[in-house]
Amino acid sequence: MTSLFSMASMTDVIFLLLIFFMVTSTFVFPTALEINLPQSSEQTAIKPTTRVVVYKDLRISVSLNNDPAPQEVTLEQLRAILTLEKQQSDTDDNVIAIYADEEVPYGKLVEILDLGAKSGLKMVLATKPAPSSAILPAQ
Repeated sequence: MTSLFSMASMTDVIFLLLIFFMVTSTFVFPTALEINLPQSSEQTAIKPTTRVVVYKDLRISVSLNNDPAPQEVTLEQLRAILTLEKQQSDTDDNVIAIYADEEVPYGKLVEILDLGAKSGLKMVLATKPAPSSAILPAQ
């Protein structure tokens, strides 16, 4: 006597889990930011704990610990926040992401990156993926 086991219900469950994770992973972050990020062909998988948003009119907002609502701050408040962030960090894996509009002057961006460097934090500049047709072939 042989018994048969149908995998049909198991594949349904796997597909439902796959769809669930695909839908929930799209709720990450900068969907409602009013900034136009520069394009880059390289992307990182690092998940930042703090986000600094620089708008084209040079306003600065900070979102701490993945808080969905960024708070507008001045440059001096940002310096204090970054210093406090480093002091409260348990590990060296604390990463700050900079979301700067592509119209933000280079000097302003360097000034903010310098604040993070003085605080001893790792900082990354957020970009949006470049269209595949814009990527040049390697030579």
